[in-house]
Amino acid sequence: MLATAEESLAGGGDADGNLVLLQALKSGSARKGCDPFVQTQRSKLQHRRARINQQINKEMRMRAGAENLFRATSNHKVKETVALELSYVNSNLQLLKEELEELNSCMDVYQNDSESISVPMIPLGLKETKELDLLAPLKDLISEHYGEDGILFEKEIKEFMELRQAMRTPSRNEAGLELLMEYYNQLYFLDNRFFPPSKNLGVFFHWYDSLTGVPSHQRALAFEKGSVLFNIGALHTQIGARQDRASLPGVNRAIDAFQKAAGAFNYLKENFSNAPSLDMSASSLNMLVRLMIAQVQECVFEKVTLLQAQSDFLTQLQLAQEAARVEDVYSLVHQTMTQAHVKDYVPFSWTTMVHVKSEHFKALSHYFAAIALCDCPVASDAELPEHEKAFIQFHVTMPDGPSLRILLQDPEERRKLGKAHLKKAIMKHEEAMRIHSLCKILRKMDILQEVLSFAHKRSLSKYSEIDHEEDFFETGDAPDIHPKTHQKPEIKSPNFSQVKVTDLFHRLGPLSVFSAKNKWYPVRRVHLVRGENGFGFTLRGDSPVLIAGVIPGGCAAEAGLKEGDYIISVNGKDCRWSKHAEVVQLLKSTGAEGVEIGVITLQGSEGQKAADKKAAVMSSGGGLLKNNKENSRKSLMNSKSASTLLVWNKKSKRSKNSTYSVPFTAVGDNEAMY
Repeated sequence: MLATAEESLAGGGDADGNLVLLQALKSGSARKGCDPFVQTQRSKLQHRRARINQQINKEMRMRAGAENLFRATSNHKVKETVALELSYVNSNLQLLKEELEELNSCMDVYQNDSESISVPMIPLGLKETKELDLLAPLKDLISEHYGEDGILFEKEIKEFMELRQAMRTPSRNEAGLELLMEYYNQLYFLDNRFFPPSKNLGVFFHWYDSLTGVPSHQRALAFEKGSVLFNIGALHTQIGARQDRASLPGVNRAIDAFQKAAGAFNYLKENFSNAPSLDMSASSLNMLVRLMIAQVQECVFEKVTLLQAQSDFLTQLQLAQEAARVEDVYSLVHQTMTQAHVKDYVPFSWTTMVHVKSEHFKALSHYFAAIALCDCPVASDAELPEHEKAFIQFHVTMPDGPSLRILLQDPEERRKLGKAHLKKAIMKHEEAMRIHSLCKILRKMDILQEVLSFAHKRSLSKYSEIDHEEDFFETGDAPDIHPKTHQKPEIKSPNFSQVKVTDLFHRLGPLSVFSAKNKWYPVRRVHLVRGENGFGFTLRGDSPVLIAGVIPGGCAAEAGLKEGDYIISVNGKDCRWSKHAEVVQLLKSTGAEGVEIGVITLQGSEGQKAADKKAAVMSSGGGLLKNNKENSRKSLMNSKSASTLLVWNKKSKRSKNSTYSVPFTAVGDNEAMY
């Protein structure tokens, strides 16, 4: 069943939207995993983002025009008029950016619908992109570069454009992720087929910044790849935020989703430089990776609370240290968000929520420490060594007072230290509530308010329970708790190999020869008649078969065949994808009238050397990745990392229409004279 039906039910889709979607599915116009017609809460939010992006784009163009006029004119009156117009445009831009920030802060739309109470997570909205018409540019290049009639490839071009259109609105589940990954993998073939290193295709890729709505455009295909990778990470955050974390399966799915989101953003950070949009800058991606890791750590804490049914001393200490670890990572995220290059475009509600969570989990760590000391029974002689070992590593600095053994065995000393921890917990709860109250958007989030209020009341109740009237001592300051976790977050890089794709343009021929970087002379039709010693050439390799040697004075030599020619047809049958044995069989089946062979020759000896070198690299494993030259087209990536950005699925390409055929230079045992 398609994700769109599930999304429409969960998100409150209307009947008209569902009807349109079903009609589109029946007609085959909507790709699986895409929900462009469903009016869910999430899709409505995304449509509003798209509208604001377009308005921001319009206002920025107006501002650029006004600034140019202001600089160009010397007329004082015109300058005053333009300055007034600029002021008006800047005000509009500020309002639009504030509206977009509010949309980025609509976290409740992405949360689950469960009745259980859990702290909301921070998801990301998807980057928007403009429609792209590739029909004319690709048809022209096919005609010009490949010598084929571009009209014959309209079906493939339209299929690619439909795939791109579909990936703009992926469903919020695995089907949506597969759709984005399928498109990303197809970009490998598009790059190698249609983006020559020395020529520009003349196509601009337009994307809007996810956080600011500011438009960016580049000719480099790397910008398209990076933006799709960003959306893969963003979609993982939405999938993680919607999980019901009150159950163990739900919290495990949330952990997996946020770890994969961290992996996608980290992958971008390591492989891209000089990004044109702020959301893909190194500082922004670094912040997003840390935010995802913090949300994983929060889920790990929730998992521990679900697994630990007992309320013994060691379990409570573990919960306290897990909470301290969550506070630790959220503090790091807050520091990152408030840096000079980040704070100007991160939504204020995000920064506030991260700060609130930091204080909230610090309070929880002190609360669980107090529970361990005040509610758990004193250790027996057999348990004491284990309790001492755990407690000696519990605090950052040892608390003032009696020795460790006396502290653990004396109920009154435990109560005193527990009371100090509760005092600190209450102070931190109140600080979290104060910070929360400063943000208008967070004040609307009832769930967060409820969680903070519940935790605060619980700590106050426990404090009043252990507070005795005869206490004349002044409650001391409890030392901080040493953060520790039993499940360290993992950054999971995108695994594109799980999505199998076939080159849409495989009819052009094997990519090892028929690529944008190779040039060849026009196809030659050669008629051969078998002589006493055969045709007079040797063949080697597969897809396409190569003429490895030509005997001087033989039939092949007289017909003009040369060493290094590729056989692309035999008697009109296309042989670009044919195996060695298949071509040999076609040649052997010819009669006395002879055979017509179609051959091509790569231009220049450097072309042949490049093919040999490429084949040698491929035979040693993974060489296609090293031929990715996105930087030569003003790429977003470093030359070092260009080879690693595209982790293409090698297994999935070894299909019938594969471009990963065994290269001729790697084959030594199938060369023979014909």
